[in-house]
Amino acid sequence: MGRAVLHVLIRFAYALLAASTFSSAVAQEPSPAPTDGTEAEQVSEIKVGYLRAYAPQLALSVLDVPPRDEGVAGAEVAIGDNNTTGRFLGQKFTFQVSEVKPDAEVGPAFNDLVSKGAFYILADLSAAQLLSIADLAREKGVLIFNVGATDDRLREEGCRANVFHTAPTRTMLADGLAQYLIWKQWRRWVLVHGSHERDKLYAEALRRAATRFGGEIVAEKEFTDTGTARRTDSGVVQIQRQIPVFTQGFPDHDVLLVADESEVFGTYVPYRTWVPRPVAGTAGLIPSAWHPASEQWGGTQIQNRFAKAIGRRMLSKDMAAWTAARIIGEAATRTQSADPEKLEAFIRGDDFSVAAFKGQKLTFRKWNWQLRQPIFLGDGRSVVSTSPQEGFLHQITDLDTLGIDQPETRCVMR
Repeated sequence: MGRAVLHVLIRFAYALLAASTFSSAVAQEPSPAPTDGTEAEQVSEIKVGYLRAYAPQLALSVLDVPPRDEGVAGAEVAIGDNNTTGRFLGQKFTFQVSEVKPDAEVGPAFNDLVSKGAFYILADLSAAQLLSIADLAREKGVLIFNVGATDDRLREEGCRANVFHTAPTRTMLADGLAQYLIWKQWRRWVLVHGSHERDKLYAEALRRAATRFGGEIVAEKEFTDTGTARRTDSGVVQIQRQIPVFTQGFPDHDVLLVADESEVFGTYVPYRTWVPRPVAGTAGLIPSAWHPASEQWGGTQIQNRFAKAIGRRMLSKDMAAWTAARIIGEAATRTQSADPEKLEAFIRGDDFSVAAFKGQKLTFRKWNWQLRQPIFLGDGRSVVSTSPQEGFLHQITDLDTLGIDQPETRCVMR
């Protein structure tokens, strides 16, 4: 009996010792993270920079003066969208804007953004400014997203492997317009262009589109910028008399095309031509990457969300910037990583696409990293049509009927 009691006491002592040892071990282990949100999980920060060349601009119509935050606002809304998803993946997107003057040196501003950890730069710069930092960005492992410049040379002889383009090219815009005019059987065109370099580049894109799709430019004329103050009372009177005379004497034509990116005369052409003809190009029926009245393909959703956040309608540059920032967010979500190398590999991969309220998922052309996208055709009030038009086919995707196709490209990546 005594031995039995002793055995029980020994077993009880071992039990107490084991319990004490287990309790001590548990106390030294890190406590599991609470599931009620009382303690934040580790967050990976993804920094996005926006580098823009900005100066206040005038336009022939006060309704066309670009808003102060054009482009930047689109990126800000996208960063908010990224953070909505990123919050569940332990990702935080931050955004910083840096401004320089048009044609100013951009290297210092670029280096400042990179020094603050921005490995993704949305660039709203001239072609020359963008090229001045492209090679420097490659050396630093920085990806640039061109959201503003439509110059084809950035995707062709000046292409860079680390520069992606969400803004369409001039040739894409011109091709989108030309397809619609041909679809309408309006094949005979008169081309009127400005005297500045940008105007001439747009005019050249229209000539190329005519050759490509079967249009005929029956006459051309240059409108020389003489610096007249046309927004004054006397200037308006002068325009009403000048434009009809300027457009007099053209051969029979279906459409008058305007190439006036410099905003010198184009806005004044509709309803003032010598003979009544539709106007298209940079005035009248205008091709663009986005239209503030677009409601198709879920467009109402992004338009309302943008208007609520910013207080105005979404413009083409806003959409280009929104798309660029969303590409970064999509890559982070799909890879569940903030590692720049993993994000870049995904963006360059075969499985990449981004939804941008344009009726289909958008992908990059791997030969020059231009984003494929439809082109909207609209006036000041509504979307008239969207290109590519029915009947314009391509062996890979109809979107490649817009702009320079792979067999035509002069891009040699570096």
